[in-house]
Amino acid sequence: MISLRPARERGHANHGWLDSWHSFSFAGYHDPEHVHWGPLRVINEDRVAPGQGFGTHGHRDMEIISYVLEGALGHKDSMGHAASIVPGEVQRMSAGTGVTHSEYNHSAAGETHFLQIWIIPRTLGVKPGYAQKTFTEADKRGRLRLIVSADGADGSVTINQDARLYAGLFDGDEAAELAIAPGRLAYVHLVRGELEVNGRRLQAGDALKFRDEPRVQVAAGRGAEVLVFDLPPLD
Repeated sequence: MISLRPARERGHANHGWLDSWHSFSFAGYHDPEHVHWGPLRVINEDRVAPGQGFGTHGHRDMEIISYVLEGALGHKDSMGHAASIVPGEVQRMSAGTGVTHSEYNHSAAGETHFLQIWIIPRTLGVKPGYAQKTFTEADKRGRLRLIVSADGADGSVTINQDARLYAGLFDGDEAAELAIAPGRLAYVHLVRGELEVNGRRLQAGDALKFRDEPRVQVAAGRGAEVLVFDLPPLD
């Protein structure tokens, strides 16, 4: 089974300083058909205005991944980390027993465009943790590069869940395939551009949900950047 999640059907909230599209139920947007996919709980496509951001707030028992597309995202947390996340970098914060943080666009001119991704953890009540790593365009060009995993395979960022996240850049004849083990789920989110996924043409913001499918196939991109999640089912 492969089902389409069109970009235009996502939840939307525009607060002036923040323009956000929600792939799954979040805050004031609730859709019982789109609460989570396996442990994948949130994909918010956020655009933060210059000089604005999220004030200090708390999280518990969630794996939070930030994937920046344009601009820079300033991060500060109660674990003592202060960083700027730029395109090509992946940040993971394990909230565990509890953490507070803030996220800001410190630019005076350009907006910050990023994806906020939440994954339900495998083990609750762990010690909070943080990781940040760069994956270059060359790392992702014409392939699905593993960027997040439970075991840190291939230099990926570790996560407290049996989930794997791949990122790829595709144009023209570039193509790739990812095998999905029996019983597992997949979720494909097209970040930007156009891309053919298992014979279906996607536009930026579109997604596909996979269940009982043996593989994900991507091809025929036009300025495409894509994220592919390999996920366990939830009990």
